[in-house]
Amino acid sequence: MSFLSHRPRYRPVPKAELHLHIEGTLEPELAFALAERNGVTLPYATTDELRRAYSFTDLQSFLDLYYALMAVLRTEDDFCELADAYLTRAAEQGVRHAEIFFDPQAHTARGIPVAAVIEGLCRALDRSEQQYGITTQLIMCFLRDQSAESAMEVFDAAQPFLHRIAGVGLDSAEVGNPPAKFRAVYERAAAVGLRRVAHAGEEGPPSYIREALDVLGAERIDHGLRCLEDPGLVERLVRDQVPLTVCPLSNVRLRCVDTLAGHPLPRMLDAGLLVTVNSDDPAYFGGYADDNFRAVREALALDDETLRRLAANSFRAAFLDETTRAAYLAEVDGHTFTAFTDG
Repeated sequence: MSFLSHRPRYRPVPKAELHLHIEGTLEPELAFALAERNGVTLPYATTDELRRAYSFTDLQSFLDLYYALMAVLRTEDDFCELADAYLTRAAEQGVRHAEIFFDPQAHTARGIPVAAVIEGLCRALDRSEQQYGITTQLIMCFLRDQSAESAMEVFDAAQPFLHRIAGVGLDSAEVGNPPAKFRAVYERAAAVGLRRVAHAGEEGPPSYIREALDVLGAERIDHGLRCLEDPGLVERLVRDQVPLTVCPLSNVRLRCVDTLAGHPLPRMLDAGLLVTVNSDDPAYFGGYADDNFRAVREALALDDETLRRLAANSFRAAFLDETTRAAYLAEVDGHTFTAFTDG
């Protein structure tokens, strides 16, 4: 038995992932496999060439590639395979609960029925707890750079499937697309009991965060970095313990922050904000859930207790019943980050 067999093995802390776009988990290998299956020609010769294309200057340059690659997603089987691939990786990263975003307008605009999207994803999610040890919920997002009428149309199209959907969200290009634009569809979602989240304060101003809370009734803010520019808003978010789903590696890649070492996460924690760490679009931004935990641990010199706090925050911010939440929090409390192997 070698000495190496006794070296400590890192164990990812149990966590919930609350800011994850399923389309953003499309790895180049799966993109090429689906392209071949569906007769789609990609403008890249190899997976390495495609990975090199993952070089973004801002949110819009990322979105341009993100939507272009969705052309390979055509059938219910494709969406099922996409979700299964994510869940496999998430389990390895310590994810115990995932609330997964999907963008139906990006697919219906290509002639893909909303039924194919939802039924395909749910085929994977329905067996997720048994197969991967991960409980899941599905959040239907509206593309904010599309019209309010388009959002309402997709909400209507999803009516037969609302029992499969936990909530609604708002994503895509933020600047120039204030939350209030989607007041009506959020009111309809609230009326049928759906939970409400919204991207705000990533590239958009702090006022978008206030608007998401006050006009859309958002219960959780996705990103929310720019709240720090408004002390009154920070005070409100702390008082009400409104969760913020921060995505550190994404923030660096999209130039919301210059370096991971300069990320405002420690300031947010010190202020008392209910911050969580998530991966956003991990195939594009270089890391899944625990990759983000490990990256901030190293870049920001976070100790184990801070990582445990972030993991506990993720379960506190999740749309869980209290019994399930308490069980997950107990897992976090009992977690140790290293274990010895038998070799």
